[in-house]
Amino acid sequence: MRTIYRNGAVYTGELPLCRAFVVEDGRFICAGSDEDALAMKEPGDEVTDLKGRFVCAGFNDSHMHLLNYGNALGAADLSQHTQSLSGMKEYMKEFIREQSPKPGTWVRGRGWNHDYFEDERRFPNRRDLDMISTEHPICLTRTCGHACVVNTMALRLAGITGNTPQVEGGLYEVDESGEPNGIFRENAMDLIYGCLPEPAKEDIKEMILAASKALNRYGVTSSQTDDLLAFNNVPYERVLEAYRELDAEGRMTVRVYEQSQFTTLDGLKAFVEKGYNTGWGNHWFKIGPLKMLGDGSLGARSAYLSQPYTDDGSTKGIPIFTRQQFEDMVEYADSQGMQVAIHAIGDGILDDILAAYEKALARHPGKDHRHGIVHCQITRPDQLDKFAKLSLHAYFQSIFLDYDIHIVEERIGKERAASSYHFRTLYETTHASNGSDCPVELPDVMKGIQCAVTRTTVKDHVGPYLPEQALDIKQALDSFTAEGAYASFEENVKGRIAPGMLADFVILGANPFETSPEELARIPVEATYVDGVCRYSIETEGKQK
Repeated sequence: MRTIYRNGAVYTGELPLCRAFVVEDGRFICAGSDEDALAMKEPGDEVTDLKGRFVCAGFNDSHMHLLNYGNALGAADLSQHTQSLSGMKEYMKEFIREQSPKPGTWVRGRGWNHDYFEDERRFPNRRDLDMISTEHPICLTRTCGHACVVNTMALRLAGITGNTPQVEGGLYEVDESGEPNGIFRENAMDLIYGCLPEPAKEDIKEMILAASKALNRYGVTSSQTDDLLAFNNVPYERVLEAYRELDAEGRMTVRVYEQSQFTTLDGLKAFVEKGYNTGWGNHWFKIGPLKMLGDGSLGARSAYLSQPYTDDGSTKGIPIFTRQQFEDMVEYADSQGMQVAIHAIGDGILDDILAAYEKALARHPGKDHRHGIVHCQITRPDQLDKFAKLSLHAYFQSIFLDYDIHIVEERIGKERAASSYHFRTLYETTHASNGSDCPVELPDVMKGIQCAVTRTTVKDHVGPYLPEQALDIKQALDSFTAEGAYASFEENVKGRIAPGMLADFVILGANPFETSPEELARIPVEATYVDGVCRYSIETEGKQK
């Protein structure tokens, strides 16, 4: 049976808009005029009147952490309680009272941001968390995911003292007496995360389903996600099994392209030798690139810069890998035909990553490799030129402007800031796709589109920051649809409304081409369809925003 959608404002991926399309067996079979669509009607077919509403291909978040998001949905959400350190502590006390966990049970939270604290603009420490509870080990992760803080009970359970060796590619902080103050950065967080309860496969499946349902509410139908190391005490095979079982059970509502993170060459080789490589899988779950984590975040001052931070001259950040390690892993992946995507926020780590790509591609020229850089925030003009020269894919997150506008010049100075977050340059000189890095930010695509177009903050419109780097509406929509599909070698499968494409689409409450740029984030997602099936409807589930 076919479903004919007519009387709409349909963005197929090309302008002008058309009015109608037809879906059959999970794929689009027509896109054009009402007359074109209705001419395909057969007895028993359904006809849906779109009533002038805007429709486009389903949104593709090209970098996020779906499993972490599902896990975070079960933790305390600190993103709405980060106006003050004292307020965050009071919220956590209330959270524990409401949840009533048994004494000794871990309590987790995520989303605090010290830059928003109005009373004390600093990281929380173990003494702050001891004021919340001494009966529970507590772990609160910063919004960026690159730092966490724990209380004294958690330190004791983890066996961490001032004599504990520091971790390569990470750092735990100590107080004036030389004892841990509860703050852990980058790889050192594994000292804590390894002590958290280990989720079973069924727990992981429930997290995936919860996150997928939330993504559907934002119009997201495809997720390029970094999940294999979501829990450092869980083997990646358990995560892969969870996805495979959900697929076999027909319960997937988001198509997943797994950005497969590995930290050692031996681990990567073992993965490939088991038969896993880019493209393994099907349209519901597919192995994507090797994912590497190059450095930290700007907010936590762990992004690795070529020169010291302007507001803290004692540090340039934290590199997670050496240049040689990048070269070894990129060379191996490239030689095996495996795509690579590497997290880089600071320009210092970007130098090492670009050098690794350049070396590997010189050895294996002429490939449609689609290797890329995730985040692409602090960049220099020479690095932007090299992006194009090497045909690297840029995975940027325009929603980051909502917070980073407040800190970028403070962190790195005006000169470096002037060549950073150059999203339009990247979009027009190479391929570039958009995302949220969820749960760092919510997977709210319309907010991401507004930031891409306005280059201002969402609520109070601070900015614009480098307005010449703004995308237009078509580019912004494409960055969340067609370009996301390109990033996963699926531009001929999804990302547009065209015959033969997978019938993943979203219905919005207003036409972005006719909406004031400052109002784009207010456009509601009214319905989300994946494989031609409605997975979310505002009429039955209520408003998201």
